[in-house]
Amino acid sequence: MAKHKIKSGFIYGQDLIKLFDFCNDNNCAIPAVNVTSSSTINAALSAAKKAKTPIIIQFSHSGAAFFAGKNLENESYQASVLGASSAAMYIKSLAQAYGVPVIIHSDHCSKEKLSWVDGLLDIGADYYESYGEPLFSSHMLDLSGLSLKENINISSKYIKKMDDLEMLLEVEIGLTGGEEDGLDNTKASKEELYSKPEDVFHAYNKLSSLGHVNIAAAFGNVHGVYKPGAVQLKPSILNDCQKLAKKELKTKQNKPLNLVFHGGSGSDTSKIKESLKYGIVKFNIDTDTQWAFTNPIKKYMDKNDEYLHSQVGNKKGKDKPNKKQIDPRVWLYEGEQGMTERLLNMYKILNTSNKFEILE
Repeated sequence: MAKHKIKSGFIYGQDLIKLFDFCNDNNCAIPAVNVTSSSTINAALSAAKKAKTPIIIQFSHSGAAFFAGKNLENESYQASVLGASSAAMYIKSLAQAYGVPVIIHSDHCSKEKLSWVDGLLDIGADYYESYGEPLFSSHMLDLSGLSLKENINISSKYIKKMDDLEMLLEVEIGLTGGEEDGLDNTKASKEELYSKPEDVFHAYNKLSSLGHVNIAAAFGNVHGVYKPGAVQLKPSILNDCQKLAKKELKTKQNKPLNLVFHGGSGSDTSKIKESLKYGIVKFNIDTDTQWAFTNPIKKYMDKNDEYLHSQVGNKKGKDKPNKKQIDPRVWLYEGEQGMTERLLNMYKILNTSNKFEILE
């Protein structure tokens, strides 16, 4: 199999479409990592560099606001706009140096939070005019709590704007269970957690005529990590979506849809691999990488506890300094390494090894 040739640095437009199509054809997916800080961004970039593969770095509205600073006012999502836009420029400035292809994406945006994406599109339009490329590769609208008709109607207005800026739209059809960033689907019925293939195709058919769209189709996905057996994934639903799309589009292509796996953390590996056969090209991961970042830091704190109660004084003497142990650069890097290792493992599961030739 020939490797997919892709440039390092920021990826958008036709290059991104070709990347997702390649993943679809070759049963692999790109991890989409939720980040909140320069440390988590650096961990994601490091993983992509070591794996020699592309990476998707994405922000929720609250993750973006955290990047800007918790003390900034965010009633109208202005901190989320500033955080996401400044983080996007931070990523762009480093992607080429790391030598990796990077897709920059904004995650779940409900109807109540559309002013966040509106702000990003306003800044993005100015950025596009100045630099000839978008600020972000894509945005996601999560209007899955609305009727299918309203979901499509609102998404139609946004995909036109994004297409003008060479951006992709991601939409969700069917609900991802659990709770994330204030989007609470914990009380959703089981039926709502499984997309209807006819709804998925209807959304694709309407939106793809206006721009490029990826669809997060629900097949039992749930945000967060739960005990084994609590989440019932049914990847066969994705296969049903593809079969219907192939039939309706009268195409020879077996998997016309580029699909997204939400709520990926903690999922059974066999179910992940099965979903790759049915057109999953983007795999969201957050809770797993949060733990992978936090766990090594806790171990460091436990191991070095006697040095972490004051600036001076430890078992070596009351006047001995603790500067080397309390330095945030030491324990934050422990977290970065843990997160990087988790993502390297995810790349293997997502079948991306030896799939890409990265060009300078």
